[in-house]
Amino acid sequence: MTATTHPVFCTIVPPHLLDRLARSSDPLVAAAARRTLVADAANRTGRRLTTVVGARAVSAPDGAVAGKPHRTVYDAGHRTTLPGKKVRGEGAEPTKDATVNRAYAGLGATFDLFLDVYGRDSIDGSGLPLDATVHYDRDYGNAFWNGEQMVFGDGDGEIFLDFTLPVDVIGHELAHGVTQYTANLAYFGQPGALNESMSDVFGSLVKQHALGQTADEADWLIGAGLLAPDVQGVALRSMKAPGTAYDDDVLGKDPQPATMDDYVRTGSDNGGVHINSGIPNHAFYLAAAELGGNAWERAGQIWFDVLTGGELAEDADFTDFARLTVAAARERFGEGPEHDAVSKAWSTVKVPAE
Repeated sequence: MTATTHPVFCTIVPPHLLDRLARSSDPLVAAAARRTLVADAANRTGRRLTTVVGARAVSAPDGAVAGKPHRTVYDAGHRTTLPGKKVRGEGAEPTKDATVNRAYAGLGATFDLFLDVYGRDSIDGSGLPLDATVHYDRDYGNAFWNGEQMVFGDGDGEIFLDFTLPVDVIGHELAHGVTQYTANLAYFGQPGALNESMSDVFGSLVKQHALGQTADEADWLIGAGLLAPDVQGVALRSMKAPGTAYDDDVLGKDPQPATMDDYVRTGSDNGGVHINSGIPNHAFYLAAAELGGNAWERAGQIWFDVLTGGELAEDADFTDFARLTVAAARERFGEGPEHDAVSKAWSTVKVPAE
């Protein structure tokens, strides 16, 4: 039987944040946010009208080699028609456009993590070509995965800078594709927060792997370098300390909780998918920090095992996921420090795991 995949439209900047910016007293900030919200709403509606059955059938390009990335970067020319004009293909020399080159490199860094560490050939496991479009719309303050490709805005320069600057943003959005092709977590409430958290986890691991950082050396920030210089903040989210990424007069204060004590019940943001993801994010950080070394080797492997293992239901809640990670730690590593670290992490964020 062919599985039905939920229509997917996942953005790095949540709608609740853009809603706040759209009410800013700064007319430039408000106009850019409203324009971004309009574009996101149109894309989200377009995805809901499309039901994807099974994996998208995509032919590998001529000369493609298994186990190698097949990247194509397009330029939307500040329009909204996708994919745009092809500006760099696999193996081509860098262009004069730094945004194009960062997108190309970020696609490669994400491919490398999943292949080199987890043996997964691209996001679908079968060499899916990786497409990205840059310079989408004007003053567009977001980046998204639309179920088929990556799209990056240039930001408004007032709040957000170029969305290709943080490699973890690229990894985050492509990881939504991995989830789409594996557990296919529903994008609402706790399963939606898990969907977002999986992207933050692997987005962070893409950056750590690319930089050769240990868990202790990593900053555990999502989107560091994305906020404009005058914004009081360091990133969009912090896995190490949820709720501390920004505190700004215009942007507001980071609303992410670190434990279930502060779980946010809301109808906005698809039931708080970008907000409550702070809880499983923090659990991953705690497990990785406890284990030390390279986070992708043990903690990352456990999370990958659960995401791709076939037991994670589309409507899984935090407790379901926590129990599966504890079981996966035991299955792969036995009753050792890995099992203990994962159990302790979930206990700390007050999610039952056993």
